[in-house]
Parts: sequence; C-alpha cells; structure tokens
Amino acid sequence: QVQLVESGGGLVQAGGSLRLSCAASGSIFSFDVMGWYRQAPGKQRELVAFITSGGITNHADPVKGRFTISRDNAKNTVYLQMNSLKPEDTGVYYCNMVPGSNAYWGQGTQVTVSS
Repeated sequence: QVQLVESGGGLVQAGGSLRLSCAASGSIFSFDVMGWYRQAPGKQRELVAFITSGGITNHADPVKGRFTISRDNAKNTVYLQMNSLKPEDTGVYYCNMVPGSNAYWGQGTQVTVSS
C-alpha cells in the first residue's frame, strides 16, 4: 500500500515562503486527484489545493495567488509552494487523495507563521 510522507514545514515569519513536499512510497499515477489539506489549532481539516493527474489545479480562496500546488508523477511527489505566508496559515499540512482517504493520512508537517 502506498504511504504518503509530508515534509518541508517549519517556523517562518509572516511574508516568508516554504515549499512542502509529499513523497509517496509507490506510484501516485493512479491517484487521479491529489490534494494538500491543513488543520489549524481548534479547527477542522480543510482542503487548500488540489491537482488532477492531468495538471489541472484549484486553490481555495484564502490561499489563491499565494500557494501553488504541483506534482511530479515520475518522482511520485506532490508539492505545495507557499509564498506571502500569514499567521492564519499556521497549522499541520497533510497530503492525500481528494476526497481524503483514511488509508493515506500521514503525520503531516507543521507550519508555523509568526507575526
């Protein structure tokens, strides 16, 4: 079974950038739609961006114009480039299929944006 491992999070000042990576232990080619989710403290997990196997992307309104999702099927990796970070972007970021599958939730990667 494919496992998804997120990395690239950290502590950054407002206005800074981070690039998250989601590495799959096997082929993600069969995962038609991959997404990045985040869960802020005390809030439900939300989908922030997704990308289809054909490269069509969609970004949630709060991150539109600041975040960019991409995928490299040859490397079995999905990325999230995050620019102009805001304190409200703080949370744990996860990658998964869309809709999310309980079989693939990983540990996530913590992103903390200080003001």
